[in-house]
Parts: sequence; C-alpha cells; structure tokens
Amino acid sequence: MIRMENVHKAFGDNRVLRGLTLEIPQGTSMVIIGGSGTGKSVALKCILGLIEPDSGQIIVDGKAAGSGDRDAFLARFGMLFQGGALFDSLPVWQNVAFRLLRGSLKRPVDEARAIAVEKLHRVGLKPEVADLFPAELSGGMQKRVGLARAIAAEPEIIFFDEPTTGLDPIMAGVINELIREIVVEMGATAMTITHDMSSVRAIADNVAMLHDGVIQWTGPVAEMDASGDPYLDQFIHGRAEGPIEAVR
Repeated sequence: MIRMENVHKAFGDNRVLRGLTLEIPQGTSMVIIGGSGTGKSVALKCILGLIEPDSGQIIVDGKAAGSGDRDAFLARFGMLFQGGALFDSLPVWQNVAFRLLRGSLKRPVDEARAIAVEKLHRVGLKPEVADLFPAELSGGMQKRVGLARAIAAEPEIIFFDEPTTGLDPIMAGVINELIREIVVEMGATAMTITHDMSSVRAIADNVAMLHDGVIQWTGPVAEMDASGDPYLDQFIHGRAEGPIEAVR
C-alpha cells in the first residue's frame, strides 16, 4: 500500500532522511521506532505531502503520493495525533465528525452526528460525551476521541503518532488494544511511530527501526527480539551503552 524508495530530506545542513526505503503491505500494521529526531515524523509528513522530499519516490497504492486530486488523496487517510489535537471550541461530536462536516466528505449534519456517536461508542465512550467539550474530558478520554475522529471517515490508511504519550500504563494498554482491534476490523493499513515498546508489541505486524536517516532493521514483530541487530537490540532494551550514542 505504501512504498518509500531512497527518500532523502534535509533541512539546511541537517540531513534527516538519508535514503529511507520501506514497504508497508496492504492491510498490515507497521510500527516505526527510533530515537527522537531520527526522522519518524518527517517520513510520515512526506507520505502525506506536508513535506516534499528532496529526492526519492513515495508510492501509495501504486501511484505517486499526492498525484491527482489532493482532496481525494487525503480522504484515504486517518490520523491520530500525538497530543490529541482536538479543537477546544468544538463539542466532542463535531471534533469526531470534523471531516464529515466539510470538504469532499461532507455529510448532512444529522448523519455526521450519528456517525460520530457510533464511532465514540466503538472506542468505549457513551453518547452523552458527544456534547461535552474536550476540556471536560480526561487525557484517556481525549485520546479515545482522537481515535474516533481518525476512523470516522472509514479511511484505508491510518497513521498513529505516539498514540500512548502522556497516558498511564493501564490506559496506554487500553488504547493499544483499541487500535489493534479497530485496524483489524477495518482491514486498514496502519503506520505507527512510537517510543513505547509495549505499543510496538501490541500493535505491530511488522517493525522498522529508523536510525541515522535510514531503516536500520525491519521485519516481523515476532523476530524483533532475536534480530541480532545491535542498534535494534540497544533500543528495545533501553541500554545506554551501544552503537547508538546517547545525547548527554
């Protein structure tokens, strides 16, 4: 579904992506891991066309990313943002139905609200939550609302940016389970970027480690612990000593 071939991206003298090559098969869940500043978010933004690569090619479902109608291209994607990114001034149901109330995916208001309530139910929230505002929700509830918004338009591809950041271990486990269930139910292609190894094990079919602008290792999550790759081994076990230099 997604193929990145020798993608390079620099910001001035900072070469972030240095020949990133990665394939994400349709209907699978890929989790990209790596330290802060290694280019995980830049890779995601390149796929969406928010950042233009300096060189290389990005193919989505057999076509160059962003080619053709831009709205139609973006309509295929859903996104769960790291900080929730809910609109404070809108009630929860309008946050969830945001894409359904405007643009090429626009639906009648009553239909959009019904879909929002249905998606809120799917992530474990009661109908009365629909009329609350984000500030009235706990962090875990806000994350669920963000997940409901990500799936509201039935996207083919869903991106999850650090989905468990700021959550306690129990709520993080709940969100991980929800993500896994929903991705499987929808048959969606998923790409997650995270530092949380519990998320990796719960969500991933395949794992890719991004280091120094390239994919250092990729393979099935079941092979991760026995990979033999010193970079991956250091990262997943959180060791200070190893080929990855810790910033002191």
